[in-house]
Amino acid sequence: MSFSNLLMKSGLNHGLRGTPAKVGLMSTRQGHRLRGKPPGVARTLEQRLQEETVTDAEVVARINIGFPQLKESRSAQLKTRLEHLKTQRSNKQLEQLARSHKLIIDLDKVQQTYVQTTGQHDLRLIADHYGIFEHLYGSAYFVPRVPLSILYELGDTLTPVYNGNVIKPAEAAKAPAVSFDGFMDPITGKSGAGQDSYWTLLATNPDAHYTNPSAECLHWFIGNIPNGRVGEGQVLAEYLAPFPPKGVGYQRMVFVLYKQQGVMDLGTYQLAASDYSNLEKRTFSTLEFYRQHQEQLTPAGLAFYQTNWDESLTELYHNILNIKEPVYEYDFPKPYLSDQKFFPLKQPFNLYMDKHRDEKQLNKEYLQRKLAKTHPFDGPAKQLRFPNAHPIRDVPSWLKTEIRKQRLGTGRVQDY
Repeated sequence: MSFSNLLMKSGLNHGLRGTPAKVGLMSTRQGHRLRGKPPGVARTLEQRLQEETVTDAEVVARINIGFPQLKESRSAQLKTRLEHLKTQRSNKQLEQLARSHKLIIDLDKVQQTYVQTTGQHDLRLIADHYGIFEHLYGSAYFVPRVPLSILYELGDTLTPVYNGNVIKPAEAAKAPAVSFDGFMDPITGKSGAGQDSYWTLLATNPDAHYTNPSAECLHWFIGNIPNGRVGEGQVLAEYLAPFPPKGVGYQRMVFVLYKQQGVMDLGTYQLAASDYSNLEKRTFSTLEFYRQHQEQLTPAGLAFYQTNWDESLTELYHNILNIKEPVYEYDFPKPYLSDQKFFPLKQPFNLYMDKHRDEKQLNKEYLQRKLAKTHPFDGPAKQLRFPNAHPIRDVPSWLKTEIRKQRLGTGRVQDY
């Protein structure tokens, strides 16, 4: 007995009469039987080589270059949390205020608790989402341990830098007020007056360099900040406001705070006053800077925001940067228009003919048609209350559609 007859006799041909089942052409996937070649059989040699290539985990793994965090044991954290809950539940006055809807929550205290617990971890995830670490440090990252408070002042308004929010160049025209706890231990998170500490604050824009896309523009550089007093630090590059050109979208302004091992000699980064507006002199690489000084400083704080063009940048380009203001526009390609057909089937007659007419003449015709029905003082004529209730008879189908669009106020005529 042949193998095919044996399959048919045993009932393994799955109901295919007269067609013997083929070995290896049926597979089960998620409970469903698939006929034909099993998935993956038709892979090319290149795909097989890519699948067989084993990536080195040590090469692709990301490196944490920041400070580690010294946490309490889980039992100690749980004990503290239970004690807090017990205290809150035993407070009868707090319960009465909550039930009478008179309980006032201190939002500043809530924000402080959030920053001390999960706020900095959330900031690291948000920065990863916006590609901050990838474009500044490559495969490295860090968790900010020292909270940064950065406030831009515009008149009586203070605009904070908060998790990638949007700040306009007019609001960021002047140097912000930066504050942080200079006595905080980034590892334990505790603050206390002890030995003197020195810090470095950098503000760069990874999207602002014109000639080198992989470089950054240095906007602010303050080194050797004693005990968190930013005003007493060594200013190596004066603050330069962001200048995103018109048409490029949003750019990222990143502030990174480093903790130094001691006083550092950063004179090589000193920017002369005459080079304040020289953008080439402000070329910077955060990765190269960290590689050169990684034994002497460690990133400890992070803050960033987004900014895009506004009208205040025209003055900055002309009077401060002394260059012509660049404007980027998308060059839309002309729409593809196929050759005319003698009998265009399944296409509206009027729309097909409009494709091959002069666009300016067509726009003029639509505008004239709309203005012809608009009274100079009373405005356009009132539309029918029930446009679809009025029948349209004795006209071609394409014209019927055109009249229906005019009644309903839809179509290209509404573009004018």
